[in-house]
Amino acid sequence: MIEVDIETIVKSLCASQKLERDRAIADLSGKLKSIPPELIQSLQKLLLNIANDLDSPWESKHGSFLGVKLIICTVESEPESPFHIEARETSLKALTHPEVRVRQASGEVLGALCHVDGGATYASCRMQILEMVKNNLERQVTEDEASRIEHESTRQLMEKLTSGSRERRNSGDAAQIFHDTAGWRNLETTMKALEHMIIGSGLKFLPYIDQDLLDLIFTTLTHTNRFVRETGFSVCGALVSCGSTEAEELLDTNPIFTYGEQLSRHLGTGLADNWSQVRLASSVASRKFLMSLPPMAREKFYPVLLPRLCLNRYYVAEGVRLHSQETWRQVAGSNGKLLVEKYIDSVVAYYIEATEADNHAVREAACACIAELALKISKADVRKHVADLLQALTVCFNDDSWPVRDAACVACGNFVLCFPEESQGTMEHLYPLFFTNLEDSIPSVRQGASVAIANVVRAYGKDVLPMVFEKMKEAFKGVENQPSESERYGDLESGAATYGVVKRKRDNDMDLHTNNEMYSCGSLAPKMGRGGGGCSDCKFRRPPLLWEKADGFIYLASELAGMQVATQGVIDSLRLMAEAAQHKHYTAHVTLLETLCKTLPHLAKGLTKRIFKSHLHLFLDSIFYALECENALTSSAASQCITQLAQFLGPNILRGRVEEHNPSYLKALDAISFTAPL
Repeated sequence: MIEVDIETIVKSLCASQKLERDRAIADLSGKLKSIPPELIQSLQKLLLNIANDLDSPWESKHGSFLGVKLIICTVESEPESPFHIEARETSLKALTHPEVRVRQASGEVLGALCHVDGGATYASCRMQILEMVKNNLERQVTEDEASRIEHESTRQLMEKLTSGSRERRNSGDAAQIFHDTAGWRNLETTMKALEHMIIGSGLKFLPYIDQDLLDLIFTTLTHTNRFVRETGFSVCGALVSCGSTEAEELLDTNPIFTYGEQLSRHLGTGLADNWSQVRLASSVASRKFLMSLPPMAREKFYPVLLPRLCLNRYYVAEGVRLHSQETWRQVAGSNGKLLVEKYIDSVVAYYIEATEADNHAVREAACACIAELALKISKADVRKHVADLLQALTVCFNDDSWPVRDAACVACGNFVLCFPEESQGTMEHLYPLFFTNLEDSIPSVRQGASVAIANVVRAYGKDVLPMVFEKMKEAFKGVENQPSESERYGDLESGAATYGVVKRKRDNDMDLHTNNEMYSCGSLAPKMGRGGGGCSDCKFRRPPLLWEKADGFIYLASELAGMQVATQGVIDSLRLMAEAAQHKHYTAHVTLLETLCKTLPHLAKGLTKRIFKSHLHLFLDSIFYALECENALTSSAASQCITQLAQFLGPNILRGRVEEHNPSYLKALDAISFTAPL
C-alpha cells in the first residue's frame, strides 16, 4: 500500500501543474517518517533519476528537486552518503538549466545539504560555484540552445525598447534600461544558491569568508543589472547573519567586524540605490549587519549607514519606508535624536547629496528629512549648516517634480521659522518661490505653500504682512478676469451655455488630453533623470491660472486667521474672498468652492466665533450653491462645512443666520442636520 502511495506521490511531483506538485510535497512530508528505509532509498534513486534525465520536462525536474530537498531535511543519514553526494552533483549540474525554477530548486537542495553536513557541501563545490558567478558577470553568448533562445528574446525586447517615437529614446537609453531590468540568466540563481549554502552552513561558514569571496560579492553589488544587485545584497545579509555575536571579545576573530568597513560602505551604496527593490534588500542586510554587532561596535559604522537609514524612513516605496522605520527603532531605540546630533556632519552631507539625486523620490525624501532637522534636532547643532541646507532646498524649489517642490517649500518654511536670523539673507530668493508654489497647478503644492508662508509670517511678523495681504487682495480680484472655458468652444449654439454642456465639450476636447503631463509610478524614473520625461518633465509646466492664485490664497488666509498679528488683514480680505468664490463663469469654479468649504471652518475658529459670525453671510450663497453642485467632491465639502460650522457656532445660531439671509436654504440645512453624524 505504501509503495503505491509513493508511486502516486512521485507522479504528482512530476505533474505539470504547480498546485499538484505542492500538494505532493505536503503529502510526502506527512508520510516520510513512516516509510521504511528500503523504500526511502528507492524513492531517493527514483527522484535523482528524474532530475538527471535530460528528456524529463522541467516540471518533473522541479518536483524531483523539491522531493530531494524534503528527504534531506527530514530523513537522517550520513553527510557523505552516496545519496548526498549524488544529490550534490545533480544540483550543481542543474544550476545551468534553462528553466529558472529548476535552478532555484537545485540551489535550495545545496542549501539543505550544507545545513545537514555543516558546510562540507560548500567546501567541496566552492570553486565551481564561485567560478560560475565570475563567468556570468557579463553577458556572453555561447553556442548552446539556452543561449540561443535567450539571445533571441533579448533581440525582441531591444526592438521594443528602441521602437518608440520619442527623441530621447535612443539605442543607448534602451540598452541601459534593458541591462538594468532584464534577467541575467544563471547569475542570479547561482548567487541565490550561494545564499542558501551560507544560511545552511551558519557559523561554520565563517572560515570561508575572505577577501576574495567579498570582492566577488562586492562586484555584484555594483552590477549594471538591478536584479543582480538585489540578489547580491541578499547574499550580504546571509553573510552577516552567520557572523552574529554579542560578545565583545570575539570581535577580533569575527570576519564580519574585520571586513566591516568594506561591508558598511557597500551597504551604504545599496541604501541609496535608484531601485526600490535594491534599497529594500540592502536595508534588510544593513539591519542584520548592525544587529549582529554589540552596541558599542556599531558606532564605527554609523557615519555611513545612519544618514541613509534615516532618509529611507521617508522614502516613497512603502516596503523600504516601513522596514527602515523599524530598523531605526531597533538600532537607535530612544536615542535617535542624540545619534543624529552626534553625527550631524555626516547626516547633513548626505541629505544635501540626496537633493541632487536623479530619482525624484529620493529628492523628495531628502527635503522631508531636512525639514525634520529644523523641527526636531538641537538648534545649536543645526545652526552651522543652515546656509548649506537652505541652498540645497532652494535648488529643489525649482525642481521639475511637483512633490519635490512641495517638500522643499514646506522644509524652507520650517527653517525660516526655526532660524529666522540665519535665513534672512536668503529671503530675497525665497519669497518669489513661496508665492510661485502658492499658485501652482497642483492643489497639494498650493496647500503646502500656504503652511510655509504662514511660518514666514510667524518668523517675521508685521514686516511681511503688507506684501502678503497686497498679493492676497490682488489674487481675489483677479478671478473676475479668469477666461471662460466656453470661449474655447465656438461651435456651441448662441445663447448662454449651461455648465453641463460646456463640461461635456471640455471633457471631449482632445487638446486637454494630448501632450499633457504624465503621471508615473516611478519605476523608470531613475533612468529619466531630472526633467527627462514622465512625471518629471519640465516642458509640461504651465503658467498658473487666475483662479489657482485665488485658491492658494484661500488656503493662506485660513492659516493666517489664527495669528493675532494677521487677524485684521484676514478680516479685511473676507469680502474679496467671498466675491471671488461667487464667479461661476469658468469650469473649474467648483474646485475653488471646494477649497473654500474645506478651509472655512478652520478660518472661523482662527478668527473666533464673535468675529466670524458678523461675516458669515458673505459665504452662505457660495456654500449652498456648492451643496447643490453636481460635482460630488464639492457637494461633500459643502455638507461637511455646514456641519462643522453648526458645531462651532451652534446649530440654532447657524439656522438663524441662514433664515435671515435666505429662508429657501432652510430645507437643505435641515436635511444636512438630519443626516449629519452625532
